[in-house]
Amino acid sequence: MTDASTLGPGTGRIAPEELRSHRWFGTDGLRSFSHRARTRQLGYLPEEHLGKPVVAVLNTWSDINPCHTHLRDRAQAVKRGVWQAGGFPLEFPVSTLSETFQKPTPMLYRNLLAMETEELLRSYPVDGAVLLGGCDKSTPALLMGAASVDLPTVFVPAGPMLPGHWRNEVLGSGTDMWRYWDERRAGIIGDCEMAELENGLARSPGHCMTMGTASTLTAAAEVLGVTLPGASSIPAVDSGHERMAAASGLRIVDLVMRQVTLSQILTPEAYEDAVATVLALGGSTNAVIHLIAMAGRSGVKLTLDDFDRIARTVPVLADLRPGGRYLMEDFHFAGGLPGFLGRLTDVLHLDRPTVAHATLREQLDGAPVHNSDVIRERSDPLAGEGGVAVLRGNLCPDGAVIKHIAAEPRLLRHTGPAVVFDDYRELQRTINDPALALTPDHVLVLRNAGPQGGPGMPEYGMLPIPDYLLKQGVRDMVRISDARMSGTSYGACVLHIAPESFVGGPLALVRTGDLITLDVEARLLRLDVDDEELQRRRAAWSPPPARYGRGYGALYQDQITQADTGCDFAFLARQGEVPDPYAG
Repeated sequence: MTDASTLGPGTGRIAPEELRSHRWFGTDGLRSFSHRARTRQLGYLPEEHLGKPVVAVLNTWSDINPCHTHLRDRAQAVKRGVWQAGGFPLEFPVSTLSETFQKPTPMLYRNLLAMETEELLRSYPVDGAVLLGGCDKSTPALLMGAASVDLPTVFVPAGPMLPGHWRNEVLGSGTDMWRYWDERRAGIIGDCEMAELENGLARSPGHCMTMGTASTLTAAAEVLGVTLPGASSIPAVDSGHERMAAASGLRIVDLVMRQVTLSQILTPEAYEDAVATVLALGGSTNAVIHLIAMAGRSGVKLTLDDFDRIARTVPVLADLRPGGRYLMEDFHFAGGLPGFLGRLTDVLHLDRPTVAHATLREQLDGAPVHNSDVIRERSDPLAGEGGVAVLRGNLCPDGAVIKHIAAEPRLLRHTGPAVVFDDYRELQRTINDPALALTPDHVLVLRNAGPQGGPGMPEYGMLPIPDYLLKQGVRDMVRISDARMSGTSYGACVLHIAPESFVGGPLALVRTGDLITLDVEARLLRLDVDDEELQRRRAAWSPPPARYGRGYGALYQDQITQADTGCDFAFLARQGEVPDPYAG
């Protein structure tokens, strides 16, 4: 833990009466009297909280979220650290977004958790926050909400689960699930093997231990500077994870007393570094949407073009599944993110602050790499450019993305006839129909799976290859959709097509038999149909009926933005003042 005197912003310490919570507890009025009386009702002594920083511990723990099932214990460790530092912790249960169980997709509810985070922090007597999350959508949701309030904040990542095991093989959650499910469909393994895999794929609490969306976003949080150094890769069940949680509780009290707010950490330079890191990790395509949304909440404009520009300047140095060989525990013991970033210092902004150090330069000083097979040397990259490419063309005028390092190289320049599926259920019903006569050269097209069409932009983008082609040995095809895909998945999957088909994007005009050209090197996705024919098709197109007639879904479909701008709610993404509540 770094001495506070070495830290950057907010070097002076505030007096107790300058704390935000003082307005609730410290004034001489009826409301303060009432607040103190009700705090006595909760069983707290005056000396336990009066004049001390009040820290909100936002906990996404739930019985139905295996990624976060240990966070009840980690919250206690955070509170222990807050108490030791002279603060007063209050735990708040907030929505849990379980990638495994929540349907149609937790992406539908990312903005709901962001709203909950923002309004809890704003409306209660808290001076700072510790955020506990890690499963895919929880990290961006918590940070989006916290950025909109701008209190001192520390993020505690849930941590990756232990590696999976089956017979003599090490398994990666998600990645090997997709792989072995295709092996079963191809008839290579049977139900007995699948039952064994079911017991060995996910062996402990924690999020996916591949470089899927969860690991990508917690790594992004670390390089943004809102976690303690090395926090994002500590295995969830390692004792070091509990120590990190307690240290985060210690750190937040100091940040509150020096008034180091989130906006001092989440700078434009921090977001550029997060993009570079995600690309150099070979991280999830989902990070594109989330980082754009997070940056927007910080008042920072981040675009698809920024991702493509930065991708051309950074190599992929993390040999991690699904694009590589190793898992997050290997990455952690190879040096974790500090060691990894130490090999990228020429592309990072090293003089910006983090929650733990005056500068990122200081934070990375002396960070070692212990295994250059896992964290590659610059002279021996996994790929010469960042792991995600941004595509443009008449099929995606506002952009699309592909994780090309996880695709078969033969497909990165490809022209083939489209086979169109109007929704995911139709795809599931018909993909194995021999009458479709699919070949490895066909381009599978799924529409009505975007932000509004999904609804919620589910992870449908890794479209299944027909059983009969799997049995012939085919393991990859070009697949195109306005959906997302799991960060643990792989294949030549073009995703996030914007605007989506449900609102009349060009994807809505594709017909079976149309030729589609993908050229990753040229950053091109083109529908090979002339403009006059497309105009005729557009004139005949009519919008589908709205998905929701009421409730949260109706709010969602009214306010959701497209993938290229982060899928935030328009009324939350716009700039504007929100007054702090009057507590008297």
